[in-house]
Amino acid sequence: MTEENYISAYQQKKHRKNILLILTICLLIIIMFMISMGTGFIRLTPIELVRTLFGMGTDKQNIILFDFRLPRIVISILVGMALAVSGSILQGVSRNALADPGILGINSGAGLAVMLFISFFPTTTAAPVFFLPILAFVGAAATAILIYVLAYKRGEGISPTRLLLTGVAVAAGISAAMIVLTLRLSPENYQFVAIWMAGSIWGSNWSFVLALLPWILILLPIAYSKARVLNTFNLGEIPATGLGLAIEKERLILLAIAVGLAGASVSVSGGIGFIGLIAPHLARQLVGAKHQYLLPTAALIGSLLLITADTIGRWILQPSEIPAGIVVAVIGAPYFLYLLARSKA
Repeated sequence: MTEENYISAYQQKKHRKNILLILTICLLIIIMFMISMGTGFIRLTPIELVRTLFGMGTDKQNIILFDFRLPRIVISILVGMALAVSGSILQGVSRNALADPGILGINSGAGLAVMLFISFFPTTTAAPVFFLPILAFVGAAATAILIYVLAYKRGEGISPTRLLLTGVAVAAGISAAMIVLTLRLSPENYQFVAIWMAGSIWGSNWSFVLALLPWILILLPIAYSKARVLNTFNLGEIPATGLGLAIEKERLILLAIAVGLAGASVSVSGGIGFIGLIAPHLARQLVGAKHQYLLPTAALIGSLLLITADTIGRWILQPSEIPAGIVVAVIGAPYFLYLLARSKA
């Protein structure tokens, strides 16, 4: 066997392995989807679940499944995808293994904008629901620009360490501003905002699914189309420029995609952190650093993590529930400290 044939055979074997891993994660998502549909204060047995899905359930079962649980599960899947891809892009562009829309403060900026809106306007009408992702994008974009400006140093660009520390500082400042604003809210709004800040899947009806879906359907394919660009970023700025890549133009496009995905997610799920940190790392360990495989794998892992966290949160303390963001943080915080200890930046 020639060297060329050997390399080709190795690549085909790796491709088949990666596809098998992706299909396995899809199967796990389907299993969690079924488990999540039956989990809650009112439990649906597998038989009741099948009967309800085929239109033979009671009115009560139809309301529980189709009006409450299914929208929430779909939102968990979409938000997990969006946050994971957003984190993958941020890590690729900055070449910082600790980059994540939550840690860098982008989620906080989106959250501040949404919080200001819901403090003064009702979210039950159709127009505000569809306006929330746009508002969140504006807040996230403003925060990203602020972090970029503060972290940029002429002649040196942006170092991973400076980017991380700037993001943490900005996130802390925004969180403090949000706490001050909560003191002006009514008790009802304060309780809602507190749960939302903890990362609750609060937008659990089909209107919020429809508000989030266009952002996912538009931005995820664009992100995947930039997989080769992200691979080039991994080489470093000087080699990437030598290969003819317009560094600043592509960086701005990719950052806009990451900010859009994170902002839209925050508008319906609150402050869920660490998905964008954990999912890309797990994907990188499973399928390698090529973004053609990394992006879809990270998206699926993000969905699996969030739907699992939301299901655990609804099950563990019935009839009360733990916000999904807290469940994710229980896993994500130690993992972040582990990565921070390993980082050489």
